[in-house]
This record gives sequence, structure tokens and C-alpha cells, in this order.
Amino acid sequence: MNSEKSEQAKILIVDNDPIILSLLSDFLKESGFIPLISENGNEGLLYAEFDRPDLILLDVMMPGMDGFETCRRLKENEHTKDIPVIFLTGLSNSTNKIRGFESGAADYIPKPFQLEEVSARITAHLTIQHQKKELSQLNARLSELNAAKDKFFSIIAHDLKSPFNGLINLTSFVVESFEDLDRKTIKEYMELIHNSSKETFTLLENLLEWSRSQTGRIIWNPRKTDIKDVVNKNLALFRQMADEKNIFLTNEIKKNIFVYADENMIATVIRNLVTNALKYTNSCGKVSVRYQDAGDFVEILVSDTGVGIEKEHIDKLFRIDIHYSTRGTAKEHGSGLGLILCKEFVEKNRGKIRVESEPGKGTTFGFTLMKLPLD
Repeated sequence: MNSEKSEQAKILIVDNDPIILSLLSDFLKESGFIPLISENGNEGLLYAEFDRPDLILLDVMMPGMDGFETCRRLKENEHTKDIPVIFLTGLSNSTNKIRGFESGAADYIPKPFQLEEVSARITAHLTIQHQKKELSQLNARLSELNAAKDKFFSIIAHDLKSPFNGLINLTSFVVESFEDLDRKTIKEYMELIHNSSKETFTLLENLLEWSRSQTGRIIWNPRKTDIKDVVNKNLALFRQMADEKNIFLTNEIKKNIFVYADENMIATVIRNLVTNALKYTNSCGKVSVRYQDAGDFVEILVSDTGVGIEKEHIDKLFRIDIHYSTRGTAKEHGSGLGLILCKEFVEKNRGKIRVESEPGKGTTFGFTLMKLPLD
């Protein structure tokens, strides 16, 4: 149990006997724990609520609220119910032992006690608690992986399959009707095929990136990164798309802003946010990238004058377990995967991502990056 001791676990002692309080407090300090002292049940409940000890040593026989009632209330409280409670008791008959366990105690130590036994039982229960937390974290991670797997197969089954079916049908029609089509109609069909191919390629690119991220095959490689330069390089990829939709696309970052980040990840984030902004902005609209200072961070803002998002849908945007996607202003398809990937990459770079939107007026996505540490 050395790891828990090194982290100085907090042990709350609730007992109305000042000699026992002093004895246990001194012993716990010498053993590397942080003792908290309470002389009655009511005070003990307050300590447990606000100090969140790692374990509670609780006397049974106290004036006013006894140990059984104190333990019962601890277990009814959402904030304290998982804290292990060990009873200190001179009541050794089986009826009281059963009553103690029924009230929620994890163990009991009979009075008079040996300090070595107290230490051994504390260590054992802190170890169990530590293992329970690890198991809970593993279960949460398994749930995330299951949701990721379901999302992966959903995208393959629907979002990736559908555009390929569309491409197959469209190209089949062009091949079969080629002799009967004029040049203008053929050009229109070729544009449809080209645009659908680009959308499908973007989806596949995001799917592969996200898959690599989920399996831990993407290594965070931070270095000095000039945000203005990264934005300029990536906006250049969307000039044609912006021109085709008659959207004004601009980088309003006019000076060099240096951050400590993985340039490839940030480029992926910018591409996805700009793609989204262009997708949901009407002709004659505007998409811009700017920044603002945020203390030790810089916040990059991607704004559009597009259709906006209803408030009740905003929380769904970054959820892996909820499929949320709508058609763009030119009927572009989407899977919702790009924003999930953005969130993961921003968080890998120690930042946060947020969104503000108003239906009919537009949307702003903001994400923070660490400023480059001064030499």
C-alpha cells in the first residue's frame, strides 16, 4: 500500500474519546497518513462531505448520533457513499456486528485495539478502494471503446456505404447513357461525381485518423507551431470550394502566434472546422478564422454566417454515442465524425473546444492551445 501512503491518504477519525483521537492521530501521522479528527457524528458527516477522506474510522458508541446512524447517513449521501467505513467498537456480539454491516460498514476493529491491526486494516481497505476505482475506470474505458466500435461500424454501414452506392449508380447511368448525353449534361454529372468523391474521401480520411487515435497509434508530437502559418496553409485547400459556393473565406490572424502543439493534429482540427463552416454557410456568406488571448492559452475561433445550430443539438455534436448530422446548404453529406475527432485532438494538445451558435445567424467553434513557453 506504499503508493497510497505516498499520496498521503486522508483518514477521518470520529470518536468522542479524546485519548483515542490523540492516539490514532499521532499513529496515523507517523504512518504517513493525514488524520482528520471529529468528536461526534454530526461533525463527522460535515467533515466527510467537505473534506472527502479516503477512509473513515468510526466509533459506534457516541452520545447523540451513534455510529450506526452516522454510517447510514454517510451511505445515503451521494458524495460520501463510496468512502469505506471501519467501525471501532467494544460491542463484540454478532447482533451488533451484523447491524454494523447492514448500516454500510466495510469492516470493524474491536476495542481495545492494536495499532498494528488498525494499520493493516486501513491499508487493506485503501488497497481495495484503489482497485475498485481502477476497475471503474476500466469499465468506463470499455464503454467508450464499445461506443467507438458501434460508431465505426455505423459509419461503414451507412455513411461510407451510401456515397459509394450513389457513385456506382451515377457512373453506371453515365456509362449506359453516354451516347445520348450532351457535353453540358455530362459535365454536370462529372461535377456531381467529383463532389461526392471528395466528400467520401474526407470521410474516409477522418475515419482512418479517428481509428488510429482510438487504437493509440497517433503519437502526440508537440513543437513550436505558428498558428497563422498553419491556418494559411489549410485555408488554401478550401479556396475552390469557397469560390464554388460564393463564400468569403478569410484568415484574420495577421501576426505570428506561436503555440506548443502537434501541428498535424491542429491542421486536422482546422480542416474539419473550416469544412463544416463552408458546408453550412449559404452563398454570399462568410467564414473566418481569428484568435483571442486566453491567459496561458490562445483560443482559435472559426466563425461562419451560416444556418446555425439549435441549442438542444449543441451537446450532441461531440458525443460518440449519439449520431447527429444534417445536410449542408448544398445538400452535402456528413457523418459527425469530424467534430468528434476535433475534440480528441484538441484535448490531446491540452486544450478545450467549445461552440456558440444561433439559428439563422451562424456558428463559432473555439479551441484553445498552449502558448509557447518562454525560453
